[in-house]
Amino acid sequence: MSGTGTVTIGPLYRADAPRCAELEKILFPGDDPWSAQSFRDEVSRGLPYFAARLDGELVGYAGLGVTAGPPQAEAEVHTIGVDPAHRGRGIGRRLLDALLQVADELHATVFLEVRTDNEPAIGLYEKTGFAVVGLRKRYYRPSGADAYTMKRDPR
Repeated sequence: MSGTGTVTIGPLYRADAPRCAELEKILFPGDDPWSAQSFRDEVSRGLPYFAARLDGELVGYAGLGVTAGPPQAEAEVHTIGVDPAHRGRGIGRRLLDALLQVADELHATVFLEVRTDNEPAIGLYEKTGFAVVGLRKRYYRPSGADAYTMKRDPR
């Protein structure tokens, strides 16, 4: 499952929902992973959701919600996930860049939550301009893990 082709970033489709839900169970086993229906609902709402594909297989996904429009636009990273078998190839960064491009077109402030123990993700977010602005105790359910709220100013 370690495809050697080119990773492409493009739209996430409703038909991708079962694979996304499968990855969610792998990536977030102790924390109420999203269902296939949750992904279908988000994509149906017309939100900017992206897929990373390798040799036609979905290996990552990311989604952004726009919570307020101009003149003080705000957006929130809803989810980012990369198949563990394909980590370390820059896929998460490319997915995040796709989300931030949408946010930047709106000149939106971007927020997200990330587990306090997810050092690779925190590092990625810091490299792209996010800073910790708060702590949410027991944010993730059912594990009770804490989350940082991070913010990136408009660009």
